[in-house]
Amino acid sequence: MPVFRRRFELETRAHNEVIDLTDKVRAVVAESGVSDGICTVFTPHATAAIAINENDDPNIGVDLLRALTTIVVEHDGWLHDRIDDNAAAHIKSAILGPSETIPIENGRLALGTWQNVFFVELDGPRSRRGIVVVVVG
Repeated sequence: MPVFRRRFELETRAHNEVIDLTDKVRAVVAESGVSDGICTVFTPHATAAIAINENDDPNIGVDLLRALTTIVVEHDGWLHDRIDDNAAAHIKSAILGPSETIPIENGRLALGTWQNVFFVELDGPRSRRGIVVVVVG
């Protein structure tokens, strides 16, 4: 079972931001040569996440961030804020999760028509955020 890995970095520009990774992930899958298998997209950060969501309306990202802020209020007396003032980002990241796994069918990500893969920044801006893509065939 072949395993193919690629790592890339991106820069975020806002405290909370949703960035479309789909084209980069598709390029890794194509480079891997895997026809049928799985692709995992992972971020090794405790204040960021990977999500699959709608790709047509850019307001989906805005709505996602608003919903997270409603669920997890910033600066609400979190104990972790005493350390580095980003407890809400850690909690939001844990809710969304650091990875997504997508089937590969006929060399292509088996995403739905309206689905893309997104990086969700929850404690930016950051000059370097890592993304790891692992393809298993």
